[in-house]
Amino acid sequence: MVYGNRFLSASCNKTHTIMKKLLCIILMFAGLTGFKPDSSRTITGIVTAREDGQPIPGVTVIIPGTTLGAQTNSAGKYSISVPKGYHKLVFSFVGYQRQVVSIGKADSLNVVMVVSGKELSEVVVTGYGVQRKSSITASVQTISPDYMKSKDINAALSGRVSGLIITKQNAHAYNKAVPASSAYTNNVSVPPTYANDESYQSIVENGFNNAKDNPLSTFSVDVDNASYSNMRRFINNGQLPPADAVRIEEMINYFNYDLSGPKDNEPVAIHTELSSAPWNPAHRLLRIGLKAKTIATDKLPPSNLVFLLDVSGSMQDANKLPLVKAAMKMLVDELRPKDKVTIVAYAGEAGLRLAPTSGGDKTRIDSAIDQLYAGGSTNGGEGIKLAYKMAADNFIENGNNRIIMATDGDFNVGPSSDGDMESLIVKERETNVAISIMGVGMGNVKDSKMETLADKGNGNYFYIDNITEARKALVSEFGGTMFTVAKDVKLQVEFNPVKVQAYRLLGYEDRILNKEDFNNDRKDAGDMGSGHTVTALYEIVPAGIKDDYSVSVDPLKYQKTDKVQNSSSATNEMLTIKFRYKQPDSMVSKLSQAVVNDNPENLNNTSADFKFAAAVAEFGMLLRDSQFKQKSNYDQAISLARAGKGEDNDGYRSEFIKLAESAKLLAKSELVSNK
Repeated sequence: MVYGNRFLSASCNKTHTIMKKLLCIILMFAGLTGFKPDSSRTITGIVTAREDGQPIPGVTVIIPGTTLGAQTNSAGKYSISVPKGYHKLVFSFVGYQRQVVSIGKADSLNVVMVVSGKELSEVVVTGYGVQRKSSITASVQTISPDYMKSKDINAALSGRVSGLIITKQNAHAYNKAVPASSAYTNNVSVPPTYANDESYQSIVENGFNNAKDNPLSTFSVDVDNASYSNMRRFINNGQLPPADAVRIEEMINYFNYDLSGPKDNEPVAIHTELSSAPWNPAHRLLRIGLKAKTIATDKLPPSNLVFLLDVSGSMQDANKLPLVKAAMKMLVDELRPKDKVTIVAYAGEAGLRLAPTSGGDKTRIDSAIDQLYAGGSTNGGEGIKLAYKMAADNFIENGNNRIIMATDGDFNVGPSSDGDMESLIVKERETNVAISIMGVGMGNVKDSKMETLADKGNGNYFYIDNITEARKALVSEFGGTMFTVAKDVKLQVEFNPVKVQAYRLLGYEDRILNKEDFNNDRKDAGDMGSGHTVTALYEIVPAGIKDDYSVSVDPLKYQKTDKVQNSSSATNEMLTIKFRYKQPDSMVSKLSQAVVNDNPENLNNTSADFKFAAAVAEFGMLLRDSQFKQKSNYDQAISLARAGKGEDNDGYRSEFIKLAESAKLLAKSELVSNK
């Protein structure tokens, strides 16, 4: 009986202990559940610079005492979730004073940053050299001091990490990692030399044409914008870009412009604006703007996308394959169940890494992307052939059939010359599959190859220098990048020789067409995507102006021009613009026209878009050291860009202004060093 009571007592005690533990666990979860809704709040705001009021992209926002952080976007905006009990935020950016700011009762916190007086003692080691911190923008990749290990510094020196910050605090680690005999000296004051294996197509600038002898100017539209982000990469790495890396039309068309779309179900609308040229007020500057119709995302046709990814050894750097994989995942997030994705990867040989998969199965697609690793040689030709085969085998009638190729363009196996690749693409495009090229990397970028692939493959070429640029190209501008609404778009401008003495098209050097190509529907030209804008600028020498650019020839013996002169002098028409385009499913083009009269607007009264496009063009001429730059200068381009900044919701125009300011300093430094 006693034994039974003891057993019963022990059992009760054990049961009581278990119940207490269960009760504690329940109370703990209840406490956590009750705590969660009030455990944090979201703080948002904008970070700007005191000296000019411009937003600062790339500012690091940290909650002190935690590993929680955020970064401002291209418009200087940030958003961070702050746990209960934390009341401060730390804002830091290269070249500016670190700020610790208390969080008030409001959920909005704007911060103004001040240039640091210590910046002269700090430099940035980049893939291309050493530069002052104040001359970079948000696209540089910064590494915190916690990661300042010798291997990371060596990675930066070899170009694998861009934007490694060297300060007094981590200088000891830097000097220990870098031999005294290195081009990177121990006091990090001398910019190093570097091996550069990048290739660019040689550009011979368009010159002035005599309107009497050559009244027609014909070209294909260009929707590429790789030159701009590539130029930004050079400037952020402390260098002015090579002249042939600067394609003025791509720089201008990097930006969106406020143009009204077409009416009556037409795919493209045309707009014009005429004023004086900022770099030569005696000349006119004509802006031609095209706007493609915008199709709502849910109305876009189904996509048959083939990701063609370079996984060769040259793609192992952090700003190559890892960046490509992150970019592809962002694109996958935008896909719908009716879209299809195939993944082809190539190194020494090409292989299928993911069979056609619904865009709704994002987990499977992301898993296939995660399993990609770099190594081996680069057989780009075989990869392209397999990608076209997969696209053709899964072709969607009236759909968006497109290859998205991500590479640094460094092919070394199979067909690899520009001519070889051009022939291959021209043959394969007969399948009605377009190819878009996403360029990445630095040091060995083969820009000439990638531009050729996109131009001949009825696609577009964009260069990704950071994850923000990837989001712009593949998310924000998804429709314009991937969905064609008008194909083979050509322009032909006829100048009235009574009003125009000479003219020059700015950029588009590799898009010039023969005058007879305009009416030839078999002649390939550029395509425009949903919501795309295209801008072209002409510099015009009015009749009667005497300068070095007004070329002429002796009167022709067998040509009678008096009748033509008399008929054209009776009008105020300066020029007529004709443009042709085809519907995506048509092989026959349609013609539209617009007339521009000789009624120039005062430059101060032009639209913000006109001023900004002119500023980008002037900046491009300065970077190229163009023989036609005339009275161009950085201060004028920067001032004009500020006047044309407009609303700038995405912050891209503000970033351009900072790039122009950095380029001005770099140009001045280069001028001093060359004396």
